[in-house]
Parts: sequence; C-alpha cells; structure tokens
Amino acid sequence: MKAMILAAGRGERMRPLTDDCPKPLLQVNGIPLIEYHIKNLVAAGIENIVINHAWLGQKIVDYLGCGKQFSANISYSEELIALETAGGIIKALPMLTEHEDDVFMVINADIYSDFDFKQLPSLSAECSAHLLLVENPEHNRQGDFVLVEGMLANPKSKQEVTYTFSGMALYRKSFFEQDSATRYQALMAQPAVQPLAPMLRAGADQQKISASVIDTTWTDVGTPERLARLNTI
Repeated sequence: MKAMILAAGRGERMRPLTDDCPKPLLQVNGIPLIEYHIKNLVAAGIENIVINHAWLGQKIVDYLGCGKQFSANISYSEELIALETAGGIIKALPMLTEHEDDVFMVINADIYSDFDFKQLPSLSAECSAHLLLVENPEHNRQGDFVLVEGMLANPKSKQEVTYTFSGMALYRKSFFEQDSATRYQALMAQPAVQPLAPMLRAGADQQKISASVIDTTWTDVGTPERLARLNTI
C-alpha cells in the first residue's frame, strides 16, 4: 500500500510562522510534523509515499529529498496553486494507484499523532473509504460525523454523539470517481481546486464509507497556540 501526505496548504491561521516556513516543516520537539508521519509510516512497512506541495514546496523537497534517510521512497506531486484536499489527491492518483481497487492511505501533514499505522483496519470490498475518527477536541466540540454500526453518517440532530475526522483515511480510486466518470476525467486532464468535505458528506449519505474511532495522541496543529502547547509536552 502507498500513502499520500497532504502538504500543499498555505497555513493562513499559522501566520506569521508559515510566512517563510511551510506548515509541514513546523517542528514539535525539534522534529518537523511531516517527519513524524514518514517515520510512522515506514515503521508500519509503508515505504512508498507521495507528498503534494504548493506553498514554499521546494523547502519540503529540499528537506526530505527522495526519502532515503528515512528508508522511504518519496515522490512529489507539485501544485502551482493549492488544489485543496480532493483536488490534490485526484491529481496524484496516477502515482498512488495502478488498479481500480488499489487502497491507499492519506494523511494531513498538519496533524500530530502517535497512531500506530500497523493498526490500520482493512477496507471492506463494499466500501470506497475508511475514516479514522477521534474524540471531539476543544476547538471542534460539535464534531464532524456520527458512527453507526461501523459506518460513517452525517449528524441529523444535536443529541447524537459525534466524532471529529482525524485527517487520516484509507481510500479506493473509485471514491474520487463518485461524481461522474466525465467529471473525473476532466479533473485528471485539468487539475482543479476541489474540497474533500462535500465528497465525504455525500459518501456518508450513500453508505460508502466505513469508520472507526482511534484512542491516541492527536492534535490538529491549526494555530500557533496549539503548536506551542505541543512543544511543552
């Protein structure tokens, strides 16, 4: 299995820290965020990694290189402008999949987690994606999704127990073809900005996405304050 690390975002909320440093290279205890992910992937036997980049992307390439120092094989998907999550994944699909049913992992570079990727669940044949969820953090008390008998669902009332998407998931290529084959081919030919959230919402409604809750250290490093807290641990 291959993995993709999403590293193209500008990190507006992290300014001024990201004015001259790409967000994935911000450090926790002296180690860049993206380096933690690479080392954890390799420890789980996932050595082929694709990284997309846009803002100050050459700094990421210069730091990580081909990945040899991490026993990884790193390739890059360059974006002239950040294509958002789904747009970036669609552009990189030829680097991630060879066959329609190939499963690959995607990780947001701007999270911090000690989740053991050896514990990744299997993606059932009936599902096109599997999301890893976490307990709602302080900054997202309303949560993102509901978990119903192992399947992802959109919340319909405030009384439901919700969870937050961790930014880690398994996908099949077919998940990104859900709109239509014509639209998918158009996006492959001409990459476009496309967010992931609407696709996840639609996939949940169609019962195409399974999910599980992980009990692990996890932080969405979305503000300088959260990064500062991490560096006190």
